[in-house]
Amino acid sequence: MATKSKEVQADASQPENKSRRDFIVVATYAMAGMGAATAAWPLINQMNPAADTLALANIEIDVSKIEVGQSITVKWRGKPVFIRHRTEAEIAEAEAVEAEALRHPETDTDRVENPEYLVVLGICTHLGCVPLGQKVGEVRGEYDGWFCPCHGSHYDSSGRIRKGPAPLNLEVPPYAFTSDNIIRIG
Repeated sequence: MATKSKEVQADASQPENKSRRDFIVVATYAMAGMGAATAAWPLINQMNPAADTLALANIEIDVSKIEVGQSITVKWRGKPVFIRHRTEAEIAEAEAVEAEALRHPETDTDRVENPEYLVVLGICTHLGCVPLGQKVGEVRGEYDGWFCPCHGSHYDSSGRIRKGPAPLNLEVPPYAFTSDNIIRIG
């Protein structure tokens, strides 16, 4: 009989041993997961942008020094940004174009926050060249905007594609006027 009571005692402790084993297994997996995450964090964190790159995420430009009719090029996130202080004639010409007649229909008022200043990325939307038309004396194309000599894309004074193989208008980066003379890009 003594043997039967030992068997009954062993069977009674079985569920306790099983639940203890499950806890140890789950705890081991949890610790292994935490260890893997701790080891992987430096590898994941090093993929974040560097501090100098983050510093260039936003730039501010004082546009009060840009004369009417003049264009400047600034660098933002490694890309050229064209800022043009447009003349009254350029503004009137850009606003007179019917958006429906364009390959990539956008009105001038959709592309500018202040009609006097046009802000666009200076990268041709065909193959990524930098169009001409920023400097005095450069070819500005048939529509008095920008001209990409690589394949002959012509942009108007609002940066809209008018002729050539480029499929889209020059991109307008995210920007805002923080005051009458300061533009923040980014």
